[in-house]
Amino acid sequence: MCVVDPDKPTAVKSDSDKPQKTPFRFFYFSNSMSYCVSNNGFRLHIIDLDPSSVTSGGWLEDTSLVEKYKISDEAYDKLDGTFRKFKEKFGHQHPNPESKIPDNYMEDLCANIKVGDRCQVEPGEKRGVVKFVGRAETLAPGFWVGIQYDEPLGKHDGMVKGKRYFDCPPLCGGMVRPDKVKVGDFPERDPFEEDEI
Repeated sequence: MCVVDPDKPTAVKSDSDKPQKTPFRFFYFSNSMSYCVSNNGFRLHIIDLDPSSVTSGGWLEDTSLVEKYKISDEAYDKLDGTFRKFKEKFGHQHPNPESKIPDNYMEDLCANIKVGDRCQVEPGEKRGVVKFVGRAETLAPGFWVGIQYDEPLGKHDGMVKGKRYFDCPPLCGGMVRPDKVKVGDFPERDPFEEDEI
């Protein structure tokens, strides 16, 4: 905490047992401190005592105190150049591609993939174990394969968008389409094994 006297600018170092007074450099503009240069290890604590200041009453910390602009749906619909008008205009030209995907999308590729199989996932030749095969309600329609990677190369721990599909360590889980998965003899890689030259 700094105790400042404009005639004798000093600072008290707060993290030491014995306060040490050290010169401070202050620049004043219209009776307010507009710039302060301190030494390392010091903390400047300012308390605004001006009742007309925007900081009084918590205006900078509590956004619920700030009056929000509100507009009715009817008035918003009358405006041109809004995001809602943009969506109406271009939304019909580019329908959601996921709506065309059937529920049995890539089901045939899942016939040879079983939970517990060792696998390699493309791209990147990431290796792991199959932990889930089936439809995932929180993802796009069709079939998905849940993988526990040998290394933390995934995005989650088996929980996707609030639904748990399998358990694995953090950042070791991934949900991929079956066409990216190749099952077979893919042992865990030795991190100390070097490629032959």
